[in-house]
Amino acid sequence: MKIKDLVKYWDKHARGRLTRDAYFMALSDQHHKRLEKLAALYPMKSSQDLIRDLVSAALDELETSFPYEQGSNVVAFDEDGFEIYEDQGLTPRFVSLSQKHIQRLKTRQLESVA
Repeated sequence: MKIKDLVKYWDKHARGRLTRDAYFMALSDQHHKRLEKLAALYPMKSSQDLIRDLVSAALDELETSFPYEQGSNVVAFDEDGFEIYEDQGLTPRFVSLSQKHIQRLKTRQLESVA
């Protein structure tokens, strides 16, 4: 999700699974005031919800901003028959680490239920 898409997202009901992990941070006065203004625009959203959505959108945007670095292995062919090479940049590593951590969180949730 892009930052610019957050307003549309906030106008609808959000769905998703939340972890039990909490993060605490101090905001600058300027950012705190901006967060209060957002909370006033969206009174059905808590400040924590707004921060979570902003961080989520920023992480999604960060992932899509990683530059493509062409590898040596052909992984597919496009509709014109041209070779598509693997990405050796940060994107595959970021995706792999994300999947690893998601699996760890799922395992932890299952253990807490049992």
